[in-house]
Amino acid sequence: MRLTMPTAVVEGTQLTVMPFRDDAVVGTMSVPALVQLVPSPRAEEDPRKLKAASGLVRRHAELRATVQRTLKSSQKGKNVGPYAEYIAAGLKGELGAAWSTPPVTLWHAGPLAAISDELVPGSGLRTLTIAPGTMVIAIDGETQTTAWHDLYDDPETYGLTYPELAQVRLPFELYIDLTPADARQIFYDRNVQGVAVAKNLAMSMDQRDFGTRLAHLVADSVKVDVDGQRVPFAQLVNASKRQVSGSDREVVTLSALRALVVTAIYGRSGLTRSAESVHEDELPAGTRSEQVEATVVPALARLISERFPDFAGRTAITAPAVIAGVGIATHHTMPWSDAASRIGTEELDRLLGGIRWEREAAYWDGVAAKTGTSGRLNFAGGVRDSGGRVADAILYPATEAGRRIRGL
Repeated sequence: MRLTMPTAVVEGTQLTVMPFRDDAVVGTMSVPALVQLVPSPRAEEDPRKLKAASGLVRRHAELRATVQRTLKSSQKGKNVGPYAEYIAAGLKGELGAAWSTPPVTLWHAGPLAAISDELVPGSGLRTLTIAPGTMVIAIDGETQTTAWHDLYDDPETYGLTYPELAQVRLPFELYIDLTPADARQIFYDRNVQGVAVAKNLAMSMDQRDFGTRLAHLVADSVKVDVDGQRVPFAQLVNASKRQVSGSDREVVTLSALRALVVTAIYGRSGLTRSAESVHEDELPAGTRSEQVEATVVPALARLISERFPDFAGRTAITAPAVIAGVGIATHHTMPWSDAASRIGTEELDRLLGGIRWEREAAYWDGVAAKTGTSGRLNFAGGVRDSGGRVADAILYPATEAGRRIRGL
């Protein structure tokens, strides 16, 4: 008796995908599928684990090293833990709908085991099969991939369970049968060609950041006259740029307004926090978030209302360093500021009232701006560069800088 061999059935991981070019597809997969297809990058960099690993895992590690950065002793590796905590918080509903992870970009090093015809004619949807032992490597999104491994290795630590993780669908794109050189090029393009978002601009988009929330509250609480209409000041705040241009309707950026808020809360130490997250448990000692909000928002709303002509004229007060200096001066009116240097609102009004806000070198050169070789005054310096000098000039009128910005 001779046993007949089974008909050709390709075994492996099956994924439903949509091709978007002849060597790449997009789709979703489960967390178990991801951790099965892509070994843990952290484990592949552990010499002890790698020494005891199978030949397949060692070969995978060697190939990965040709197209990826290392995790160990790098900022990328340090980000894994916070990324895992962020994902876990999102899965547990703690972040509401305001969270997201980008699709993981995978490289299938070799031809597919199988791919089906269209599942529904005209839809483009197909089923592909990845054979066991195939080299699949994350060429973009590896930090996220490592975070998913950490979550799946020990879900209880993050307040999750295996059944909960098994229900998650992860978006991915998969490049098929590329050469290592092509895979490296995609890694380069994804990590270098894109323009990195300035940290202070990115911070102004973070709606979980206390400073950003207060900046929006300030902008929404002020009503100003524009072309005969009463509108919220928020309509004149640009949330997508580092600086406004002459053709913009807006007069100040959200990141600059956030710097005003943060320096009003912390004073000079707020200069370094202008590009860092502000958490409610890190507010000045003895304060509560409700108190800070109830004090800062009306104080800054009043300041903007009274100085609106200067804002509308795009004078120096709209420059990030200058507005941060104004915030430091405003901090001295806060009840939690140092009692020895505390001033009243009337004193602050007097100090601000004598300042020449025109963007002219006679007032601001060497304080918050520099005059270039062309003679043009440049306010491009950041909050940290000049905010402290501006604050000193505002608070101490008798100094050289204080006299300069007052035209004396």
